[in-house]
Amino acid sequence: MANDTIMSKKVEKKILIFGASGYLGKFMVKASLSMGHPTLAYVRSTADPSKQQLLHEFELMNVTVVRGELEEHEKLVSVLRQVDVVISTLPVPQYLQQLKIIDAIKEAPNIQRFVPSEYGNEVDRVKGALPPFEALLENKRKIRRETEAAGIPFTYVSANSFASYFVDYLLHPHEQRDHVVVHGTGEAQAVLNYEEDVAFYTVKAATDPRVANRVIIYRPPGNIVSQLDLISMWEKKTGRTLKKRHIPEEDMIKLAQSLPHPDNIPVAILHNIFIKGEQTSFELTEDDLEGSTLYPEHPYTRVDSFLDLCLVNPPKPKLASFA
Repeated sequence: MANDTIMSKKVEKKILIFGASGYLGKFMVKASLSMGHPTLAYVRSTADPSKQQLLHEFELMNVTVVRGELEEHEKLVSVLRQVDVVISTLPVPQYLQQLKIIDAIKEAPNIQRFVPSEYGNEVDRVKGALPPFEALLENKRKIRRETEAAGIPFTYVSANSFASYFVDYLLHPHEQRDHVVVHGTGEAQAVLNYEEDVAFYTVKAATDPRVANRVIIYRPPGNIVSQLDLISMWEKKTGRTLKKRHIPEEDMIKLAQSLPHPDNIPVAILHNIFIKGEQTSFELTEDDLEGSTLYPEHPYTRVDSFLDLCLVNPPKPKLASFA
C-alpha cells in the first residue's frame, strides 16, 4: 500500500527534450507539459517559418526554448545541469549525434534519466533485418551500449510503429484511393501506436522509478494488427472495396539490395515489420514492461478508433528522413 501511494503521487521533473520541433518531439513537449513538468526544448536555429511558429507556440506555453548545436559542448552541459530528465527524439540521420549528448551528460551528474531516440522495434531482440535496416538498428545499439558504459540511468523505449505515419503510408486516407499496396501476404502482425500515446507513455516512463534502467515496450492489445486487418477495417468504415496489389517478399529483398542509400532503408523496414512480423515475433513475459499494462489509467487510442479519426481528419502525409 505504501508503494502504491508513492507511485500515485505526482512528481514534477525538469525535462529537456532534444528534437522538440520534429515529428515526435512536438508530441513529447505537449505530453510533458500536460503532466505539469517544467519543460525545456533544445533546438537548432532555423529559418523554417513553420518551425519558428511552433517554437513561438512552445514559448507561449511556458516552454524554455534553448537554441544551440549539439557541437556546443559547454552550452549542452550548462543546460543539462538545470534539468532532471533528458528525452531525445532526434531523427535517424542524427542517431549517432547522441554520443555528444552522452558526453555532456557525463559532466551533469544531476541527470536522473536519459531516454535516447529509438521508438521502433526492440533493437536487442529484433531478428532477420535486411542490411539497410540492420545498420540503423546497430546505431541504436551503439547508443545503448555507450549509455550503459557511461553509467547513465536510462529508459529504452520500443514504441514499435507510429499509427499516423503508417496508416497514411499504407492506406493514404487523405487521397481516398481505390487500391492499396500489400507487402508480402499481409498477414504478419505489427503494432501501430498513436503518436500522442507514444509521447504520453514515454514521459510517464521517463519519470517512473519502475522503468529506471529498463526497456519498456508499447504493445497495447488493441493496436496489434496485420495489413489485411487494417485494410478490412478501412473498407468497412468507408464502404469501399480496395484493390490489393501484393509485393512478394523476394521483390522487397531485391529492392533493398538494388536501391541506393538511403532509399533502401524504408524498404528494409517495411520488410521487417510487415513481412517478417518482428514487432510481435516474441512473447512478452512477466519480466517485460509493457506501456498499456504499466499505465492502465491512460485511455490509449486503438487502431479502430484512430481510423474513425481518419474519416474526418486524415493524417498529413509525412516521409521520414533517413539521410
